[in-house]
Amino acid sequence: MTSCPAFINGEWLDLKSLPSTPIYNPSSGEVIAECPAGGEAEVNAAVAAAQAAFPAWRETPPVERARLFFRYRQLIEENFDSLCQLVTREHGKTLAEARGSVYRGLENVEYACGIPSLLMGDTLENLARNVDCETVHQPLGVCAGITPFNFPAMVPLWMFPLALACGNTFVLKPSEKVPLTAILLVELLEKSGLPKGVLNLVHGGRECVDTLLTHPDVKAISFVGSTPIAKYIYETGTRHGKRVQANGGAKNYIVVMPDADVPKTVEALSTAAFGCAGERCMAGSTAITVGAAAETILPSLIETARRIVVGPTDQGEQPDMGPVITAQHRDRVLELVAGSEAEGAQVVCDGRGVEVPTAPGGFFVGATIVDQVAAEMTIAREEVFGPVLNVMRMNDLDQAIALANASAYGNGAAIFTNSGAAAREFKHRVKAGMVGINVGVPATMAMFPFTGWDSSFFGDLHIQGKEAVQFYTQQKVITSRWFGGHVDDVWRK
Repeated sequence: MTSCPAFINGEWLDLKSLPSTPIYNPSSGEVIAECPAGGEAEVNAAVAAAQAAFPAWRETPPVERARLFFRYRQLIEENFDSLCQLVTREHGKTLAEARGSVYRGLENVEYACGIPSLLMGDTLENLARNVDCETVHQPLGVCAGITPFNFPAMVPLWMFPLALACGNTFVLKPSEKVPLTAILLVELLEKSGLPKGVLNLVHGGRECVDTLLTHPDVKAISFVGSTPIAKYIYETGTRHGKRVQANGGAKNYIVVMPDADVPKTVEALSTAAFGCAGERCMAGSTAITVGAAAETILPSLIETARRIVVGPTDQGEQPDMGPVITAQHRDRVLELVAGSEAEGAQVVCDGRGVEVPTAPGGFFVGATIVDQVAAEMTIAREEVFGPVLNVMRMNDLDQAIALANASAYGNGAAIFTNSGAAAREFKHRVKAGMVGINVGVPATMAMFPFTGWDSSFFGDLHIQGKEAVQFYTQQKVITSRWFGGHVDDVWRK
């Protein structure tokens, strides 16, 4: 059985002697590799390597660091298909979804290539008489990234390219469910000419994470995962003096007004709810229909959901939707749907009994729509993280906004309407970090921050964009004045 190596100080290390957890192909249910459960010793070695590499790396000119990432970008392009196939194999995304996610990660590498401009400071001559002032952005030191299972390539690429381009060194801890893609990403950066110790890769669970959170040489932590863990990461990391950006879960609402374009809204709702089998923090998991919108939207939406073909993504012909990550997660999704029925909701499109004869061991759930969901129901409050769309009915936009704003989460929200007044009211009043107007998944690109609010984010500076540059650097302000005679006297001396 293949075991995942760690990458520490430029060396690939075999960790077969450590306890391990299985890595599944969700399409077949088969174990394809094992992830070692590293701990304090491996993390300490990785941090020590990063700390030793930091002085030389921070003095590497930003232009040279940018050239490294131009080479890295080229290698990702050349190995694009291999990366996508690996994402599909260990996560279960369709190839189209895998391609989209790797492209989104690649955009972050491209953004990092512009680091000489992104690190530029400000200057003001004669701040006071004969006094000049300037700002510079300097790296922090050793940073760490802890990434989730749902985007094996994209989320790591949210983190380490920009952190390294800013002059920091880095320790990456990917999810133990999907470490194979992260290994390939590190291999490609190594081939790009990365100096030893600048990027390190470790594997493991809580012991590994806690060591990163408490290690005195780790200056900053980036995290993406569930809200309870994000809160723990933030509280523990900040208590130990670290900068932390911790992205948590979500319950994203899509408000559908009576004047919404039905075909386009149905298409966007289906993609938002069922894309990536619902396993994304920007999934449109709840549709709030206003007034007569339910009667105009639901019949077509149910028909569309029933046509979604579920199947294995590791075979030749691609389905519309792949499996969820594990059998345990599949069972939790099914329990939440069953619980909604017990609480009085109506399952109007039921994906629980989906059968996939070509892959009987896969972790499949079909597209599911639950109507007549009330705010107090468990399925309305908890993140399902599966291909399940809740439908809640409100009389007007004010009620819809109030319902969305009552959520503990605040990642994304969207409205579908042809009314500029309704769209403006919604974007102005809704409490969410990312808002879509006739856009079902308002996830931002690399040059904009990924701005979750409330229990969807813990920290001050978000992942991606200029905020990420601020997160991975510290600003120094220099005020200068020179004394002496006339400048000509200097040359005479």
